[in-house]
Amino acid sequence: MALDLHDGFGAVTNGVQDLDLEVPIFTVEHVQLQFSIAADFVAAQVANNVIILALSNGRILRIDLNRPEDIDDIDLPKKPSEVGVIRRMFLDPTASHLIVCTALGENYYLHSQSKQPRPLGRLRGVAIESVAWNPSLPTASTREILIGASDGNIYEAFIETSKEFYKKEVKHLKNLHKLPDGPITGLWVDNLQGNADLRRVVIGTQSRLFHLVGRIGHGHDGSGSVYTRLFESEQPVVHELSRTSPGAYSSLAVSPDPPETNPYDDDIPDRAYAWLSSQGVFHGRLFNAPTDSNLGSKVFSESKMLPRAQIVSSDSDRHRPTSEMIDAIALTQWHIIHLVGSHVITTNRLTGKMISKHDVLGQGQKPLGFCVDMQKNTFWLFTTKEIFEVVVRDEDRNIWDIMMKMQQFEPALQHAHTPMQKETVAAAYGDHLASKGHWNEAATVYGRSNKPFEDIALSLIDNNQPDALRRFLLTKLATIKKSAIMQRMMVAGWLVEVFMAKLNSLDDTIITQAELSGNLNSTESQKLLETVRKEYREFVDKYKHDLDRKMVYDVISSHGREGELLYFANAVSDYNYVLSYWVQRERWSEVLNVLKKQTDPEVFYRYSSVLMTHTATDLVEILMRHSDLKPRNLIPAFLEYNRTFNGGSAQNQALRYLNYAVYQLNSEDAAVHNTLVSIYASHPTQDESGLLSYLQAQGDEPRYDPDFALRLCIRHHRTLSCVHIYTSMGQYLQAVDLALSHNEVELAAVIADRPMSNPQLRKRLWLAVARKVISQSNGIKTAIEFLKRCDLLKIEDLIPFFPDFVIIDDFKEEICAALEDYSRNIDGLKKEMDESSQTATNIKIDIAALDHRYAIVEPGEKCYVCGLPLLSRQFFVFPCQHSFHSDCLGRKVLEQAGAGRSSRIRELQMQIHKGLVSGTQRDSVVAELDALVASACILCSDLAIKRIDEPFITKEDDINEWAL
Repeated sequence: MALDLHDGFGAVTNGVQDLDLEVPIFTVEHVQLQFSIAADFVAAQVANNVIILALSNGRILRIDLNRPEDIDDIDLPKKPSEVGVIRRMFLDPTASHLIVCTALGENYYLHSQSKQPRPLGRLRGVAIESVAWNPSLPTASTREILIGASDGNIYEAFIETSKEFYKKEVKHLKNLHKLPDGPITGLWVDNLQGNADLRRVVIGTQSRLFHLVGRIGHGHDGSGSVYTRLFESEQPVVHELSRTSPGAYSSLAVSPDPPETNPYDDDIPDRAYAWLSSQGVFHGRLFNAPTDSNLGSKVFSESKMLPRAQIVSSDSDRHRPTSEMIDAIALTQWHIIHLVGSHVITTNRLTGKMISKHDVLGQGQKPLGFCVDMQKNTFWLFTTKEIFEVVVRDEDRNIWDIMMKMQQFEPALQHAHTPMQKETVAAAYGDHLASKGHWNEAATVYGRSNKPFEDIALSLIDNNQPDALRRFLLTKLATIKKSAIMQRMMVAGWLVEVFMAKLNSLDDTIITQAELSGNLNSTESQKLLETVRKEYREFVDKYKHDLDRKMVYDVISSHGREGELLYFANAVSDYNYVLSYWVQRERWSEVLNVLKKQTDPEVFYRYSSVLMTHTATDLVEILMRHSDLKPRNLIPAFLEYNRTFNGGSAQNQALRYLNYAVYQLNSEDAAVHNTLVSIYASHPTQDESGLLSYLQAQGDEPRYDPDFALRLCIRHHRTLSCVHIYTSMGQYLQAVDLALSHNEVELAAVIADRPMSNPQLRKRLWLAVARKVISQSNGIKTAIEFLKRCDLLKIEDLIPFFPDFVIIDDFKEEICAALEDYSRNIDGLKKEMDESSQTATNIKIDIAALDHRYAIVEPGEKCYVCGLPLLSRQFFVFPCQHSFHSDCLGRKVLEQAGAGRSSRIRELQMQIHKGLVSGTQRDSVVAELDALVASACILCSDLAIKRIDEPFITKEDDINEWAL
């Protein structure tokens, strides 16, 4: 048999009546199916995008909507004439398990992985009307399921797939209960709060609805009943109709899994249910809490009846008889779909109002009922010939508005999608809360609404609700866009005023309570004050960028709130304001506490002058922790501090920091060094040790300005320091004279020894020292002993400094020693003269021997330039044994000699060749030419060294000779 599914789905909607919306929520689309056989549909089921169709000829079609071209054709084991036509089918939500019921009481089970239905022998004769699948699906077996029969019996069964022929499909079957109401028209089982052992069972008949909650037993492997404990130990909550109509159709529908949720999660939000009876549709929410027997009472008490007359009649069809029955129902998330005759009518669960009405069935068409895909949220209507899909589009679009009108504001906010919808609900919610006097809650909601800002603010002010106003402004500020700078700034500024007024009010209340009661501890008011103060700080931390500093300072200052003022300044990092605030009040400890937390150098530079005046020691401690500061920028503060400082140099904090900058930070800034010299030099104490230590530590390359330092030291009479500076400048004469002028003979002697590389200057310096020593000495002998420290002074140098009348005995020994030195010097000079005379004689002998010096030239020896035999023409032989033709040597010398020497050689050669000279003059010219040409060997003298940069290969050479 060939089966064909043409193009999937075609939208063939008949008689659509949309009552409220331009774009309808519900449409009924005709699914075009064409088969190659003529057979009617007798039953249908849909689950997990799989459609199961039962045909009147006993065959079953399985169609996967994801692959509509693949259709499974399944036959029952027996012919319809033996078992009857298929009466009903039950498909679990995962499309894994299928139960097929025939008209003659035969029941079959088919697993999705099989194409061979297996008979359920233990269920033979049971007319199944409803099945409650296990909530823990999917599983390989059905696990424990509930089966409702037409005779009122409720069974628990455990069905599993078995490939062995002798093994039965029903592993476990037990009759749990029997209701006298007739057929069990609906069954539903789910877990409560994700607990698989705690279940809810809903049972529907034609006249009653049962709600049962409790724990189940153990035996999940099919070894025993799990529902027996629940049915025996728990009493159901029953909802019963006062009257019923015989023959009315009854069914139980439950809403599918919410969109965008995992269908296998236990934690599914509250579902909706609907029970179809002769009176209409009784519907409500299947709450998940509380998990006890009171749950059923809550479910039924909050459910409501949608009368049948309200469903079957409409304004567009007033003459339609209201006795017409509802044939079937299905539940979406927010609506109930009814099949009334040939019409598909949808009503809103919350309002009971009709949303749409579709004339679907043609003349003579017999409906089979609705089917709902619980996992995929699709809805289907089957007839004996056709399939229709009830397509749902954005069905919760108006739920927020309905809930808002029903004053269910919290759910309305949850279901509002657009900002405008949320703001509209918030406005209505705020009005509702305000009407009941809940101003604080209303203010928070108002802040998220689109109600005019001024209306809300004036309403709160008129009703004297400052706390609610504060809440409203905070909430509103959080919702204003970042780009709306002015609006945010204005609201934030108003909040500052509101906070200050509240804090002042609380302070007044505390003071008033204390005066009246005599109790200085008003606990409740104090706690409230701390709460508001904390709220203010959180507000400042969050919205500090939306606050105008000047405005905030003015507002808070006008209220006299010092703590809040400083908190804001710290929050916006306006430490200059904080510091200036404390400085104006001369609160130096607070100033230092703020300064310790700063890292911006400009802050230290700005306040260093005033702080050095009042708290120099602590300030310097802080400054020394920041190595990134530029000491130059602190110099004005140090100079101002030093101007009024009266203590010793050890206590001078300016000197302390400058020494730290020089020795620890290794500052090379001349201004820093000059300032240090200036403070040392101008200090009133006579002790120069600090200044001298600094000057000596500077070495030969001082960082200070010597001229500046010298002027300061001269002005303040720092003699030793001046001497040191003169010395460092190389002005030894001035240094010695200054030292001697202050009777610092030892210092002068040390300075006189400095210029070791200039003996004349050194002797001159020592003579100056000698004059001073001799003039001050009580005895000539003592002076001479002191002057022996210099090796340049002789007794004859000192005699001019002696007094006119002096006893020679005081320096007789020195005179004798000097005479002996002269005698030794004379003998040495005589010896040197004799040695010089002998050296001159030896030189004359060597010169005379030069005339007899010769060199041996072998017969085959060649010129080192041209390579021809040396004896072929005039030649030169050098002591190094290199030999050259005279013309070859001359040519080479001309190439290598300088311009002056070359021109002279050419000039001499021209004179000789042209005969311009003769006789003795010619001999002198030849001698001069020989001296110029043959002064040195061109291969091993200075001439060869000068040619070291010449390449080995010249243009005239054959480069191939050098190839490797």
